[in-house]
Amino acid sequence: MRPLAARGRRFLRAVSLLAAALCCAGRCIHDVTQRRVDTATAVRYDGGRGVGRSGRPPPPPPRPIRIATHFITVPNMVLSHVDRVRLNNSIQQAVSLLAKLLAVIPVVDNLLLSRDMNEYCKSVWRNASLPNFNKCFQRNDNYRKETCLDVVIPDDHLQGYSVWPGQGNSPTVIQEDGRGVPNADLILYIKAADTSKCRKERSVIAYAAYCKLDQNGRPIAGAVTFCHSRLRGSAFDHRRTMLTTVHELLHVLGFSKDLYNTWLDCASAPSIGMNCSSRSSVTNTDDQGSVRIYTRTVIQKMQQHFNSSSPELGGPLENGVQPGFPSSHWESRFLQGSIMTAAMGAPEHTFIDPITLAAMSDTGWYQVTYDTTQPLVWGQGQGDTFGLTSSCHDNSSEYFCTGSGMGCHYLYLNKGHCASDEFLDGCRVYKPLVNGSECWREEEEEEEEEGRRAGGASRSGEIYGRRSRCFLANLTRANQTSDASEPMGGRCYLHRLAGAEKEFQVQVQGAGIPRRPRLPGRAPLPP
Repeated sequence: MRPLAARGRRFLRAVSLLAAALCCAGRCIHDVTQRRVDTATAVRYDGGRGVGRSGRPPPPPPRPIRIATHFITVPNMVLSHVDRVRLNNSIQQAVSLLAKLLAVIPVVDNLLLSRDMNEYCKSVWRNASLPNFNKCFQRNDNYRKETCLDVVIPDDHLQGYSVWPGQGNSPTVIQEDGRGVPNADLILYIKAADTSKCRKERSVIAYAAYCKLDQNGRPIAGAVTFCHSRLRGSAFDHRRTMLTTVHELLHVLGFSKDLYNTWLDCASAPSIGMNCSSRSSVTNTDDQGSVRIYTRTVIQKMQQHFNSSSPELGGPLENGVQPGFPSSHWESRFLQGSIMTAAMGAPEHTFIDPITLAAMSDTGWYQVTYDTTQPLVWGQGQGDTFGLTSSCHDNSSEYFCTGSGMGCHYLYLNKGHCASDEFLDGCRVYKPLVNGSECWREEEEEEEEEGRRAGGASRSGEIYGRRSRCFLANLTRANQTSDASEPMGGRCYLHRLAGAEKEFQVQVQGAGIPRRPRLPGRAPLPP
């Protein structure tokens, strides 16, 4: 049996890490950082080659989206070469992943962004009979820069601007056009900084916003700020940073509450983003007072996931910030594990799911490839009442829990503690600890081995390792005194499929014959 001191240290470490886990998930603050964008940049799209049956050139085929990245250096916040390389690798992996998932009608010329006339111009000509109508006639002397979120856009990426006289067609050029960004359908500005937003919310890894739209409403420029302290040394996590970049890019690309009213209906259009119809509405409120996205593909994917034919099963949006108003995130009670919930979990608990990509498809700007998406496990096949606050407390679903005991996270990779958070509206789930509970971690297996060498085999016979999963159990060794009233809890054991559905062989440390318990509900992820 493990010495009391060792078990005590393990318990205290688990309790402290549980507190860290509950307060420090990868929170997103997009709804706070995004500002409304009203101006549009006219972008040229090729009409295609040849002539179709209608006598007009056919629309060009969609191609994988090209996201160009541009790093901005912040004084006194320069990353080391190693940290810069690691960040760039995470970003480029995210960009490559999105290029496999999303296609657009490609931009033909260099991407050249328009300037905001409300910023550079103080007064505008209003005589509709003159060639200077709606042109600037008085420059704003305080205009110095064009920004995207809190990043300054280089002049080389911007159109120029002029001041027009009262008569005539010859304006005075103040700034010439820049060269633009070649081979890009979207330009993403990136910087690392220690901003007030980073200091205020220590769980924030990065935040982003779109800042320029084309004539069809599609975002063509955005910025992401990475919190400098999250990128240095041991604080950096490649997979978490990569998935955070994907999350923020999906906001920039269109999954944003301020863009819902610009999404297009292209169901009867010749191609995505071309001659599409505007939507009368994207969101509405359900019978429970929650806001949902009610678009065709989102409803279809929701119905498939929850095994329901209800037409009311739209994509539920987070209601924590302003109940009754749209959010830029999914409601985690319904879609926990999706990459677009407001607080991402650990990388192994986060999925780029079909429902999120359905929303991107319903923007009308993207053709989506679902082949490489990861299906959600949370709530799968549970029907259209799953996730309601009225039913999450009655033990009718194995995905939710009651009380505050120990059990298993729903993916069975971790031990868990029954708890709630600000995004669960009082519902409780088994939330994993940050460390010390990962059944699959070799480090935990090594720690167990150290404990066995120090004081004998562990009481419960747990085994940690790559092929281990969490099981609800109260097993104790036969040669040890066992309390029959010992509560069930999450335990880590080596496992393998035993042939029957939801039946596994489980190996206990030191046991010669594998046990074969039936695991209720969901199966652990395959090793």
